[in-house]
Amino acid sequence: MSATPTTGTGTGTTSTPEAAAVPPPGTPGTAPRKAPRRVPQGHRRLLTRRDRITLGLMAGVPTVLHIALVWVTALASVALAFTTWDGIGFDSIKWVGLQNFRELFTQNPQFWPAVEHNVIWFAVLILIPTPLGLFLAVQLDKKIRFTRIYQTAFFLPVVVSFAVIGFVWQLVYNPDTGLINSVIGANKPGHYIDWIGDPHLNLWAVLVAASWRHTGYLMILYLAGLKGVDPSLREASALDGANEWQTFKNVIFPTLRSTNTIVLVVTIIEALRAFDLVYVFNGGTQGTELLSILVTDNIIGESSRIGYGSAIAVVLLLISLAVIIPYLVSTFRKERRS
Repeated sequence: MSATPTTGTGTGTTSTPEAAAVPPPGTPGTAPRKAPRRVPQGHRRLLTRRDRITLGLMAGVPTVLHIALVWVTALASVALAFTTWDGIGFDSIKWVGLQNFRELFTQNPQFWPAVEHNVIWFAVLILIPTPLGLFLAVQLDKKIRFTRIYQTAFFLPVVVSFAVIGFVWQLVYNPDTGLINSVIGANKPGHYIDWIGDPHLNLWAVLVAASWRHTGYLMILYLAGLKGVDPSLREASALDGANEWQTFKNVIFPTLRSTNTIVLVVTIIEALRAFDLVYVFNGGTQGTELLSILVTDNIIGESSRIGYGSAIAVVLLLISLAVIIPYLVSTFRKERRS
């Protein structure tokens, strides 16, 4: 007789001769099975030595450069502001206390005009490029045709360096062959308008070029803020019967409070660090003096007065911190509340 497999109906398992030949675990005479060895997770090396060296270089080199070129130089400028030094040998450094600041505030005929020009620079950037950039952002946020092309065209001056912008606008303001004088007919002998050399005009001419660039920057900031506005707010305002201007004034603009704060801080910093555009125009002379120009002229000018130039840099630093610190404090408070 041949052996037939038996099938259990209670458990749903089938026994075969091959299965019966394998003894169950724990049967006498059989060796116990070894459990698989577990490797402790804490002893795994996630990064090789080469990875650690690469990460160390990628994080360490920028950190060292930042500390050396930003923090060390800033602290050195603060220390040198209380000294006199011509830059030749460290033995010539002499401690003078507050003498540089007293001379700066009372005897320098260029200091207060430079402060006034920086204030004018800030006022112009707030009054002209800010509303113009907001207007362009609102129009481009309507998803009109060729909006990408318009954004690129308006933002293009931002990616161009100030030096290049200065050279371009020098051609525009050229008294003989410039665009403006050619259009208004002031390119003839006896009728020239010297936009760069005239102390009553050159500051405003430079500010036009600076506003042209700054408008595209603010447009992108406001456009990013408008993209974050909840569409349901517009729909609710339309259901209430508000027109486009009422919707923007009462609904959209209040939601741009954080963007307005960023725009204000960026504009203040832009007004304080203005340098290269003015320097390309006329070297910061004849009515275009700025604090940054005075710092450069005293440190790397013909008569190097590093201590005096550092004092002007400290004044510029304190003005910047007076704006940046309140902004950082308010930002950290909002993050803690959220």
